[in-house]
Amino acid sequence: MEPSTNQTVQLAPPKKKSLSQWGIARKKFVRNIPAMASLIFLFVVTALSMSASLLSDIDPSRINPRLVEVPPSAEHWLGADSAGRDIVTMLLYGGRTSLLIGFSCMTIIITIATIIGTISGYYGNIVDSILMRFTDFMMNFPFLIFVIVLQAIFVDSGVLALILVISLLSWTGAARVIRSKVMSEKENEYVLSAISIGTRPSKVMIKHILPNVMSTIIVQATLLLAAMIVAETGLSYLGFGVPVGTPSWGNMLQAARDPGTFENLWWIWLPPGLLITLTILSINFIGEGFKDAFNPKSKK
Repeated sequence: MEPSTNQTVQLAPPKKKSLSQWGIARKKFVRNIPAMASLIFLFVVTALSMSASLLSDIDPSRINPRLVEVPPSAEHWLGADSAGRDIVTMLLYGGRTSLLIGFSCMTIIITIATIIGTISGYYGNIVDSILMRFTDFMMNFPFLIFVIVLQAIFVDSGVLALILVISLLSWTGAARVIRSKVMSEKENEYVLSAISIGTRPSKVMIKHILPNVMSTIIVQATLLLAAMIVAETGLSYLGFGVPVGTPSWGNMLQAARDPGTFENLWWIWLPPGLLITLTILSINFIGEGFKDAFNPKSKK
């Protein structure tokens, strides 16, 4: 009878589940402290602005002669402006207007840029030439003059006209970036295979190309959001943006054009100026965070 032998069975260690590109990007973004802090800040500012009517029972358009240029106090934390309007209330309602314009313009612009950039990059040849010549024409269009003319024509449309005008003139840069990325993705084997078996162009673009261009689109969207808020602020400061009387961060900064207000009444222009600066910085940090997260060469 043969002696029994004890056989040691070694189990292979379980394989770690590999993360997808989106999983890796999400993990890298969460570890980016400046980007996450900026995202939280932007969320808080947006939530407070959109809840302005719940947080303040003061009418932002109401003129109160008794509170004209009142400095900060326990009752009015940031004082009142030259019309007696509470600054905190104006910041909340102004943020709602400025952020609404920023997000709306960003959505319209990125939609137009994605459509034109994807079609141009996919088809190439004469289609690409026509679309890019049209893009060049729009890029060289006198932005400020066109805004002034259209705002004068559609003076009663208010914020809606401003959103449409800015959006229709600001998609060119993003379209070129997306086109370049689509042209690069089109040369990959899986796209060429789909084309070779007769897959419809629309299906190739939507199913095979766009998912791999989405990282570029997201980065462009964040950069556009910051640019659109700056555009609204600048146009409103010059008097060509949001109609006078409608609260917005840009309209609040108009007070700084008066030397006396700038020197002596800091509480009227400094809070909106700081809030605009911090919001733009936070959006830029978020954009950089997305760019690093989707960059395969950056550290995991």
